[in-house]
Amino acid sequence: MSRADRLALAGDLEREGYLADDGLLTAIHLARQLGLPLLLEGEPGVGKTDVAAVLARVLRREFIRLQCYEGLDASHALYEWDYPKQLLHLRLAEVEGRRTEGLFDDQFLLQRPLLRALRAEAGVVLLIDEIDRADSEFEAFLLEFLGDFQVTIPEVGTVRAVVPPVVILTSNRTRELHDALKRRCLYHWIPYPDAERERAIIRAKAPHLDERSAGRLIDAVNAVRDLAPVKRPGIAESIAWARGVQLLIHEGYDWFEAMRSSLGLLVKYEEDIVLVEAHREEVFAGS
Repeated sequence: MSRADRLALAGDLEREGYLADDGLLTAIHLARQLGLPLLLEGEPGVGKTDVAAVLARVLRREFIRLQCYEGLDASHALYEWDYPKQLLHLRLAEVEGRRTEGLFDDQFLLQRPLLRALRAEAGVVLLIDEIDRADSEFEAFLLEFLGDFQVTIPEVGTVRAVVPPVVILTSNRTRELHDALKRRCLYHWIPYPDAERERAIIRAKAPHLDERSAGRLIDAVNAVRDLAPVKRPGIAESIAWARGVQLLIHEGYDWFEAMRSSLGLLVKYEEDIVLVEAHREEVFAGS
């Protein structure tokens, strides 16, 4: 990826509010050029899901999201038949004394995210979010789709992509994904950002915080992460905390009280709040 291409992509993403590092920029570029799905792993809250939404805006494509969960199957991810409508069609044919035809026409087909992505004439950005929450059986079901951008519907046949979708999968690594799925994707791990980049993100998302205040807040965030809490706060929590602090300061709180009073935006477990309070001098050292 040339420097000019990297700068152009970084600029496009930044204009949409996403600050990506060189590793992610290269992964996006390669996935698009090679026509591969992009599998993003990382801790919750580091910005995996936002990549797909922002990329859809940059490419001016429709954004389709498939949220994964335990028990997800083809009827929710790919398609299902509109049985009440088919039954009505059958009864009407009986009343009119004619042959029943076309029970599996498009008029009875309910398109779910995967099928919509394949049939979209203008191309889409498809997000398969938190694939690690789905069952192994659903992973196996996805292999044809990810490998060839096509699916087989028994009553219809093989449906191939009109325009290959840009596919992004995310995983919080709550379980290991199968090698067969990983082989079909370009893999990238999104780490926590360094302090400089996270400060830039905070300044973009909470613009009324000055440079010094954003730095103090990020120092506190990293101090909390170093305490090894139940859940280390991600970028999403940093942004939420910055906005909460910004709001409370506007309402008359001093900096220290604003940070403490809005701590529930940064940490999400009682044990973590107790942990932060026990190390308040360390966490809020610069406050």
